[in-house]
Amino acid sequence: MSDTALVIIARYPQAGQTKTRLARSIGDAYTAQLYRAFVTDLARRFSGQDDALFWTYSPAEVDYQDFISSLLPEPIPVVRCFPQEGPDLGARLLHAFQYIQAQGYQRTILIGSDLPYLTEDTIVQAKTALDHADVVLGPASDGGYYLIAMCRPYDVFSGIPMSTAVVNEMTIAAAQRQGLRVHQLATLFDIDELPDLQRLSQMLDADSTLAPATAAYLATIRKIYERNDSIDPTTLNLH
Repeated sequence: MSDTALVIIARYPQAGQTKTRLARSIGDAYTAQLYRAFVTDLARRFSGQDDALFWTYSPAEVDYQDFISSLLPEPIPVVRCFPQEGPDLGARLLHAFQYIQAQGYQRTILIGSDLPYLTEDTIVQAKTALDHADVVLGPASDGGYYLIAMCRPYDVFSGIPMSTAVVNEMTIAAAQRQGLRVHQLATLFDIDELPDLQRLSQMLDADSTLAPATAAYLATIRKIYERNDSIDPTTLNLH
């Protein structure tokens, strides 16, 4: 058994409750289906790998194991899920690390679910960096991070205003105050608003294999906009 767990923090794709900033541009229903495509790409890429894959999900009442299983081709690998716990995002992230440590894993790599193009190579880099670092961060271009990895559940979350442009910077400072060694991976972008989605669309136009399900759904959205004369296609310039 691998000593490493990869944890994906995710939601169930409910219209009106999923990626609300992006939904303001493309609508609740499209956004929920697009997010489903994000999760599909991540599930298919990382399921069945040597490292154990876990999903920490919200809302707690949904059957997330059944949802993920429905996205995977046969034969379905083991799907491990646990609900998010905590009053805010920082507390939920800390709980995820604590939960995985209690399962006996020595390394925990946690990623967000809004980078459907994230590669296995990035996970390998994070795992390798834990040989010499206490905290590994994958900084996002908006000032947050798309990945955080640790061998122990250090609290580098309390007091940090999540979903702001200073999250990565403040997390580094919190780690350094505890005497922890920090390693940063390459900066990537996550998909929160329409410009991010347009950037992703251009990336997938060049190479759809980076996120096949997402690329396919973006193509579907384009066709809907092209066929519907009541929609101004310039509001969703995904070309």
